[in-house]
Amino acid sequence: MRNTSVLISGAGIAGTALAYWLRRHGFTPTVVERAPAIRQGGYKIDIRGAALDVVTRMGVMDEIRRERTNVQGASIVKANGERLASMGGDTFGGREGEDTEILRGDLNRILYDLTENEVEYLFDDSIVSLTDDGDGVRVTFENGGTRTFDLVVGADGLHSATRALAFGPESRYVRGLGYHVSIFSVPNHLELDRWELTYVSPGRTALMYSTAKDTGAKAMFLFATGTLDYDHRDREQQQKLLADAYAGEGWEIPRLLDGMADAPDFYFDSLSQVHMDRWSKGRVALIGDAAHCASPASGQGTSLALVGAYVLAGELAAAGGDHEAGFGGYEQATRHFAEQNQNLGPGNIKHMVLRSRSQVWFQMKMLSLMKYLPGKERMMAKVMEPLQKAARAITLKDY
Repeated sequence: MRNTSVLISGAGIAGTALAYWLRRHGFTPTVVERAPAIRQGGYKIDIRGAALDVVTRMGVMDEIRRERTNVQGASIVKANGERLASMGGDTFGGREGEDTEILRGDLNRILYDLTENEVEYLFDDSIVSLTDDGDGVRVTFENGGTRTFDLVVGADGLHSATRALAFGPESRYVRGLGYHVSIFSVPNHLELDRWELTYVSPGRTALMYSTAKDTGAKAMFLFATGTLDYDHRDREQQQKLLADAYAGEGWEIPRLLDGMADAPDFYFDSLSQVHMDRWSKGRVALIGDAAHCASPASGQGTSLALVGAYVLAGELAAAGGDHEAGFGGYEQATRHFAEQNQNLGPGNIKHMVLRSRSQVWFQMKMLSLMKYLPGKERMMAKVMEPLQKAARAITLKDY
């Protein structure tokens, strides 16, 4: 088989899953990761649809179930803390059947554990240059080393350095949806027990939740912004932007914001999507958010990463390592799936962050009446139907 040495940039969900499948098919993957270790914590994410089939084939479904968040329910609250409406966790999250919710860091650890003894990991390093000479890709690393690999795959997220090096600047491909998101750990001062609380005001949504796997809690902020100019690595600047956006808000907002200074996992970024005409160029390919980020508003980023990793490795194996055929087969098999899930993002965020006082008033009124309505679970299932349809918009081959 040709082209067996593969450098994967990024040890997130997409990168560790791809390393597993490539190794299983007889390739020799190496993973380079900017962070000093696998990232812990993170937001709770869902595995649904075709992605469930992927993790089942990996043999980790039972472990994922043991690590699930087990969030029991969610409530919408007013500024004074009064709960307007509540529903079960699976109903609120649009989950059905075997769909599972897990913390991103827990899933990443499970996938890493599958591969750490069989795959070379280069932590605390990154790619600074790529030279595709037709027979291989010469890679220069930030720490000064230089190596040549048969293929390179960028699994390094929305702000992919691999994409920038091989395809051009981020501005060509990243499209903001007009919103930003911030997530970080906070003390569980409300003593939530596997429960989620959401507060909504014009242009801003905030929530706090606890899970079975965390003695603390998480705070999440979604807010309308348009374009913001800031350094993606300047935490202090990002925290000021967040504080300014929520200045004067009620509920638990001030106390939650106080917690961000000490949070070990502070995250802040735009809600954006990546749109590209092609996901490969020569011996370099992209998967996951680097190729087709659907934004967290889609609820499908993790599933896209898992499915993409499975298909890319399988198509390369089916093509005997012929990268042109393998990359082409991967894109042909997954582009429709990616586009269907990307389509969810713009519509979902408009329901998550309401722009006007009248919209907020109307939604709060409807939610306060929901507990009196029969069949509210069926109503929510109907609302979530597009999500479930997109999650199943691919038929996986047996490679």
